[in-house]
Amino acid sequence: MNRGKLLPNSNHRPWFRFIWQWQGSVIPAILPRVSACAFFALGVTCLYYFGINVALPLKSGLVPSIVLGLLLVFRTNTAYERYWEGRKLWGTLINTVRNLSRTIWVIIKENDSSDRTEKITTLKLLIAFAIATKLQLRSEPVNEELERFLPQEGYNKLCTMSHPPLEIAFWIGDYLQQQYEKQAIDSYQLTAMFKLLDTMVDVLGACERIFKTPIPLAYTIHLKQLVLLYCLTLPFQFVDELGWMTAPIVALISFTILGIEAIGIEIEDPFGYDANDLPLDQICYTMDRNIEDLITLDPSVSYFQENQPQ
Repeated sequence: MNRGKLLPNSNHRPWFRFIWQWQGSVIPAILPRVSACAFFALGVTCLYYFGINVALPLKSGLVPSIVLGLLLVFRTNTAYERYWEGRKLWGTLINTVRNLSRTIWVIIKENDSSDRTEKITTLKLLIAFAIATKLQLRSEPVNEELERFLPQEGYNKLCTMSHPPLEIAFWIGDYLQQQYEKQAIDSYQLTAMFKLLDTMVDVLGACERIFKTPIPLAYTIHLKQLVLLYCLTLPFQFVDELGWMTAPIVALISFTILGIEAIGIEIEDPFGYDANDLPLDQICYTMDRNIEDLITLDPSVSYFQENQPQ
């Protein structure tokens, strides 16, 4: 499985190295726009020094600055709320997969060797559900990442389905129902397991709600227009007092405003491949590792029996 690529913990990095880091920052995305604003400011400065009075009163930008600041705060808060909700949902999925896998492994009775094989196959389906959910949120088709967690027939079937995670949830539910009919579990245990399975499907639906409900287009367009207009009017406000320092100051302010807007854009859909998106590959790998460890344990042997002193 692709374990994903995680940035090192920022708490362990030297402070000065951290502020110059490009990987994970929005500087590459906004640098062309910041440069354009700086060159525009330089052009305005040249016009002013050639005797063309293009200066505006500095106070004329006070109200637009306040309005734009409030809009950017709202935009960033909304985007981070989506990001944090996505992280909480995937945290819920991890815990639910752990609980359901542990319950299946310990509670469902094994009457012959095929029962254990079916249990292991079902535990792998839990990992497959998480991977299929990840692919669904990235609008990607079923691929070889899922293949090793499914029987070949199941993988081929999944490739034809329009919503693979729901098909996998159906297979897990079908297995649980079969175990109930074989009296390997009772009705209370079946209900508890189905409740955990329902939670997994609820997480899938909530993540799809985030993915399929972007920030309204009209709001996004209007904010971009306001940001652009604000950055382009800055030179006219500063040129009279700052002179040739207008371009560097405009570049600095544009860097701040455009950077905040770019951060909001990057984290509003937290399920992709951007450096600041959720590490879904790593989360799926964690589930895989947890279940592989679980399978090495024998549910029919007590821990205290295994660790009796000789």
